[in-house]
Amino acid sequence: MRKGSFTESQRLAILAEQDAGQTVEDICRKHQISPATFYKWKKDLAIEQDEDKRRVKELEAENARLKKMYAELSLHHEILSEGYEMLKKYQAQDARKK
Repeated sequence: MRKGSFTESQRLAILAEQDAGQTVEDICRKHQISPATFYKWKKDLAIEQDEDKRRVKELEAENARLKKMYAELSLHHEILSEGYEMLKKYQAQDARKK
């Protein structure tokens, strides 16, 4: 077997060959890797995909929290803006009375 390193895209392409219907033995012979290496890459890919799914769920939860926070702050801002406008109106009326 040859000793070398494969890029991430090359590893994904090699793993995809199994999905295309080739046997592990044929793939390993073609790319000069051991079946243990092939299965290690496959396990690493599965772990990475699980971590990506977990991270997406975390980001979705954070996004929902931030949207709720924005909605609440927007409502508070609208209420305060209306109160400020009313205050200005009353101050103007009081200034005219004097």
